[in-house]
Amino acid sequence: MNKKKFLYLYSELADYFVACIRHLEKNFNVEIHLVRWPVNSEAPFQFEFPENVTVYERRRLSSSEMVDLAKKIDPDLIYCCGWMDKDYLRICKMFKNRIPVLGGMDNHWTGSFKQQIAKILSPFTIQKYFTHMFVAGAPQRVYAKKLGFNDTHILEGYYSADFYKFNKIYKHSKENKERQFPHKFLYVGRYIEKKGIKNLWKAFIELNNEMNMDWELWSCGTGDLENLKPTHHKIIHLGFLQPEDLAEIAKQTGVFILPSHFEPWGVVVHEFAAAGFPLICSDKVGSAHKFLKNEENGFTFSSGNSKELKKAMKKIILTSDSELSQMGKKSVEYASLITPETWSKNQIDLIDS
Repeated sequence: MNKKKFLYLYSELADYFVACIRHLEKNFNVEIHLVRWPVNSEAPFQFEFPENVTVYERRRLSSSEMVDLAKKIDPDLIYCCGWMDKDYLRICKMFKNRIPVLGGMDNHWTGSFKQQIAKILSPFTIQKYFTHMFVAGAPQRVYAKKLGFNDTHILEGYYSADFYKFNKIYKHSKENKERQFPHKFLYVGRYIEKKGIKNLWKAFIELNNEMNMDWELWSCGTGDLENLKPTHHKIIHLGFLQPEDLAEIAKQTGVFILPSHFEPWGVVVHEFAAAGFPLICSDKVGSAHKFLKNEENGFTFSSGNSKELKKAMKKIILTSDSELSQMGKKSVEYASLITPETWSKNQIDLIDS
């Protein structure tokens, strides 16, 4: 049986996406062609690809070369991460009436003026390029329907963490954490304003001044706010970490926090839910809709509100270690709803139907 050919038109790669295509290549009869943008300097991940994944550098391909490449590959499915690249869209339009062409989307429906215009123009724009929308979750499904795609042409699970890798961390550290739960909050993300990192530092320092606590805050990342990071004896700054190094940090820490002012999705929440972490997220983190149930496996708070964030952190501090372990177990249950397997099957089912 001939291998099916999938063409991925992608922007900046992340480790979780590479894990998904690795799973797809290993478990299904698929030949993968991946066009990618350059690596983000603030997140300089190093990737390894399977032999049956051919990678092309977007910056080295002209418009005509992109078209020639797509014709040569002659894919059975195209997956395009949004609609910001005009050459990507040109290819999608070429193949739209022949094969499934998926547009990736992580934006929520907010009803903004810009989105209202997108809704009106969709038959003449977005619908010209894609047969299906591959959305992150329920909030994005609403937007896809507003753009004119019916439920049968909307797939959920556009983003999947490398569930198996992070769940392995949970299994390996479960016994130790049940014996002695690590009193360490963990933040992983860029040091930029919209991530709410300053609110987190402020809340933690105030808590430390108000309470007799043994908790620390471990903070991983780099970015524009690097020079503003506090020098506090209980805040540990670890800089940018490669995924294999992050796994070791996950074994030593206990509760994950993402205080973003704006986060369309946030795969990192999925990753640490799979690793068995209780969670604290702002109400602007999209993936919290899927992986965080307030009072069950963590707490939510109003974005930008340091007092509410501090209150959520205080609740964690006052929760017993055994209860925190049970919250982590609940996180794993929610995390298992989306995996590289479900991500792969979504696409395989399209070409097999």
